[in-house]
Amino acid sequence: MTWRRWLITIVSFAASIGVSIWIIFKSWPVEERSVGLPLLAHALCAAAVAVDLALRAMKIRLSGASLGIPVSFGVAMRTGLAGDFAAAITPARTGAEPARYLVLAKARISPAATFLLLFAELFLEMLALVIVAMGIALFFTDEPDSSLGWIVGLVGGYATFVIGVGLAAVLLAWRRSSGPPPQWARRIGFNALRWRAIQRSLRRLRSSATLVRDARLDYFVLGLVVSVLHVLARLAVLPIIVYSLGGEAPLSKLVLWPLALFYGSVVAPVPGGGGIVEVGFKATLGGVIPVALFGASLVWWRFYTFYLYILLGALAAGGTVLRALRSAEENGSIEAIPTGSAVTPPEPQKAHAVEHQVADQLP
Repeated sequence: MTWRRWLITIVSFAASIGVSIWIIFKSWPVEERSVGLPLLAHALCAAAVAVDLALRAMKIRLSGASLGIPVSFGVAMRTGLAGDFAAAITPARTGAEPARYLVLAKARISPAATFLLLFAELFLEMLALVIVAMGIALFFTDEPDSSLGWIVGLVGGYATFVIGVGLAAVLLAWRRSSGPPPQWARRIGFNALRWRAIQRSLRRLRSSATLVRDARLDYFVLGLVVSVLHVLARLAVLPIIVYSLGGEAPLSKLVLWPLALFYGSVVAPVPGGGGIVEVGFKATLGGVIPVALFGASLVWWRFYTFYLYILLGALAAGGTVLRALRSAEENGSIEAIPTGSAVTPPEPQKAHAVEHQVADQLP
């Protein structure tokens, strides 16, 4: 991270905290300004975070097991926390995958297997989002508020869009992973050099898709179940806070709006959201959560779903994350998976051997 990026990150986090303070003092009655939270609520929120982290680590392990890639629980935990920390300090969460990649690389997992593992884990996450959105829609079918329908559609549509883009990329990988840039690519500004970089990514994607097709279905389904549970564990934080303070609010909105804010903040162009998440929280839940409880709800919800993950990520893999971001910047940009002679996965004809290579490492 250069000093300019650190400056942007610091300013963005300061803006987030400043917006929180401004929202609290503008919308909270003076006589009711207290951010205290019962000890039991702190314990339950901390438990929800611990369950979320454990389930995410299990999801990575099960993704690896389905593909024959052994990953220890500790490595899987550090991988998730490194991604959280890097995502928080980079614009639009662009640093998450390089950091996760480097943690797995330091665990001596081959580049091709690492790329494949991250591909499968992301696919599970998107499927879990679709399932959670559909489940919430079915569970709250009697909810009179018509806004819930389009919230579910927004979240489900986001996950479906990501999966659709991935499938389109796989189809493109089989047709355009070699050769000169097509006419449509030239028209939108892709020269031969840029097109070759895209083709390298397409070849890695094709290798991953080929091996995912042969994954063990039992581990894959179990990983999907764990992924759904981890999403639900994170969504439990706001209801715990509001109900522990004695507030009355519809459970549907306490679950759905945070879900939309979690994944909607991905598009925030500055690290930490720069106050966008806080403004969204006020706009969507300001009339749902009782006024006397709103400030405490905002402060502790943000702490247990964002700032605590940054702290844990910095402690678990802070140095690794900074090295990953520094390496990505030296290559000219922060990419989903770092490229270069030291970490570039093998060509497609060699990728089929990856499953057998990693399987030999199993006891």
